[in-house]
Amino acid sequence: MTTYLLVKWIHILSSVVLVGTGFGTAFYLFFGNRSGNVQAQAVVARLVVRADWWFTTPAVLIQPASGFLMAHLAGWPLTTPWLALSIGLYLVTGALWLPVVWLQVRMAAMATAAAKGGDELPARYWRYAGWWEALGYPAFAAMLAVFYLMVAKPASWSQLLP
Repeated sequence: MTTYLLVKWIHILSSVVLVGTGFGTAFYLFFGNRSGNVQAQAVVARLVVRADWWFTTPAVLIQPASGFLMAHLAGWPLTTPWLALSIGLYLVTGALWLPVVWLQVRMAAMATAAAKGGDELPARYWRYAGWWEALGYPAFAAMLAVFYLMVAKPASWSQLLP
């Protein structure tokens, strides 16, 4: 196996972990929030935060490292249209993800406190949940676009547009 193929395998695997963990945790928190069960919301929110630290964060770091190394090994300039757009979308996703992580940590703390006290979730929790969703949808869409670009690799800017 060549160095390039090894790095490509790591890149693909980490992209699957990144998007898969993101989608999976979003699914559970989305439906946990609609369960009406504060204890369930507390458990799910804590696990979502844990999954982000254990799986998403390492993948977030591995993605650009392996991507830039592959580009270097393949001789692709970072100005190659599909690569430049992928990098831009990845940065947009990161800008959306960072506040999502902050919101998740705060939501987990509020849900845990409410569950321990036998209380309802505060209104702030629901505001945060709304922001969490509003930021999550475009981040996920941007990552799907990056997946497309990684596979299709359009050679020119005109091939990127319909």
